[in-house]
Amino acid sequence: MSYSFEYGLNAAATEFDGKNKYIRITDIDDESRAFNQSNLTSPDTDFTNADNYKLTEGDILFARTGASVGKSYIYRASDGLVYYAGFLIRARIKDEYDPEFVFQNTLTTDYEKFIKVTSMRSGQPGVNAQEYSQFEIKVPSKSEQNKIATFFRKIDNLITLHQRKYYSPSKVLIMISLQGPHPCSPVLE
Repeated sequence: MSYSFEYGLNAAATEFDGKNKYIRITDIDDESRAFNQSNLTSPDTDFTNADNYKLTEGDILFARTGASVGKSYIYRASDGLVYYAGFLIRARIKDEYDPEFVFQNTLTTDYEKFIKVTSMRSGQPGVNAQEYSQFEIKVPSKSEQNKIATFFRKIDNLITLHQRKYYSPSKVLIMISLQGPHPCSPVLE
């Protein structure tokens, strides 16, 4: 299903240089699985030797260790020029499979069960590249994969849209004015 499963760049994050983005486990939103670009960084590396860590359309990233093990993200060209960090594993999906279909399978309970069982360790939980490659999914024809992937992507987009609508700045201000600030909210002076 994948040409390869490869570990990310072993480089520190530095101030964003305006061009080269660096995605780490913490940059993948827990709910939407989108690349959170609010605090961009760049990798501290020689970019002439980093082409292998550059994401291309449809690459899927997996968190390999810690409390976020199993978290996944699919790269879209609209995210810009992105390099992936060392605690992530990249799967480059073969042409005969729809990357969005494969990604949607990482949002299922079967995948959650696989991660739970596979990541059990005596210390910190983890799943390595070889173990990720063992996750099996039922794969219909490519045209069916495309239809299924498109359907679920539309649902994801609709959910995201409604979440934004529900928590729009004007609604938050109205809620605060009616209910008062949340006890955990910072005090603005």
